Amino acid sequence: MSSALAIAGVTAVLRDLLNDGLINNDATGTLGATVSVTAGPPDRVIPANGGTESSQLNLFMYHVTPNSGWRNERFPSLDASGNQRLSNAPLALNLHYLLSAHGSVDLHGEILLGYAMQLLHETPILSRKAIRKALDPSPPVGGTALPPALKALADSGLENQIELIKITPEYLNTEEMSKLWTATQSHLRPTAAYMASVVLIESSKPVRSSLPVLSRGPVIKPDPLNVDTWYESGITAVAGLVSSYPILAGIELPQKQIAARLGEAIRLKGYNLSGTNLVVRFAHPSLTAPIDIAFGTNANEENFSVILPNTAQANIDWPAGIWEVTALLQRPGETETRSTNSLALFLAPRIEVASSTATRDATGVTINLVFAPQARPDQRISLNAGGYEASPEKFTVSTASLQFKYAQLPAGNHLLRLRVDGADSLLVIRLTAPPQFDNTQVLTVL
Repeated sequence: MSSALAIAGVTAVLRDLLNDGLINNDATGTLGATVSVTAGPPDRVIPANGGTESSQLNLFMYHVTPNSGWRNERFPSLDASGNQRLSNAPLALNLHYLLSAHGSVDLHGEILLGYAMQLLHETPILSRKAIRKALDPSPPVGGTALPPALKALADSGLENQIELIKITPEYLNTEEMSKLWTATQSHLRPTAAYMASVVLIESSKPVRSSLPVLSRGPVIKPDPLNVDTWYESGITAVAGLVSSYPILAGIELPQKQIAARLGEAIRLKGYNLSGTNLVVRFAHPSLTAPIDIAFGTNANEENFSVILPNTAQANIDWPAGIWEVTALLQRPGETETRSTNSLALFLAPRIEVASSTATRDATGVTINLVFAPQARPDQRISLNAGGYEASPEKFTVSTASLQFKYAQLPAGNHLLRLRVDGADSLLVIRLTAPPQFDNTQVLTVL
């Protein structure tokens, strides 16, 4: 594959190819004038000071499009944490060029364009040798060192990419041609359009790949002493919709709530959950590493309970918000550890209303709210008091108390609801029919 320098590399190779073609066909002798090949915007070919237009070919890359054949090959992928690369998929591009011929003398433009089109017709593919010669000439052309930009192209890897560059002519109607020359703010010259395909740009960043598969399932040994009798158990077919591997189907929360709080027990329900070395893994976007809770052995195939910690340290380590819950266990008769799918768990903050206060001054009402677990500066936080919502005053370190200022908050008793990263404090008692508001979450504002 090629590097990001490949786009410029293709242009440089084409320019070198055209230049060699004009020399081999003695274009200078035919025209009786010096001929050059440039690779820039058409508006820069003609001298700005009104000088004489020289006889030259100009190659201008005006457009880049994705290659349809390689586009759906695959995309760059990362692991579940988003930190480790799993693949470096190529960026596949087609390069579109305008080849224009310039000259102040009659017929010079047509002669140059004829030479160039014949050359590209007879060289439909850029060979690896031609690419290497153009990008890394040895000895240097003219005996002088290459400019830094051209010297860097030698490391583009263009000659090593898996697919060779193909040059094909493109047809542009008069309207398309007119728009292109109008956009470049230059006068129309004899022009032909070409496409170079395909340029494959791939990152060189290291990736993590899986080890090769040694066997499909455990190896069955009818005769342990005779290797010829050993065979793979193969793929297991299950008659039903439930997989034979551990699966989490849902999380049952206490008191029919929609979120759990620290210190409460949650029940994980699913299939094939019995086994040893059971670990429940909790992952949160604010944490650099997940938190594991080990349980040892679980004999129930369909569920098990987990008590969320409620210690001083847990109030620091377990931020409110949305967590991912995964179970890891070793099934009976197996030696490898299996991982279930992940489920979302809302961990709600708990408001300490008795320790919270509300004060009024000339600017409004300030609520000093005390809660658990601690909030972090990068979390999205808001407090709803009686239908009035406010964001906290800015803070830079994790804290268990925040100030919320309200410009207009009437006096009276107000139900409080704290939202942290999408998880709301529990305001409704859902065990009753119909549900009721929790009056312990009321703060009096004078």
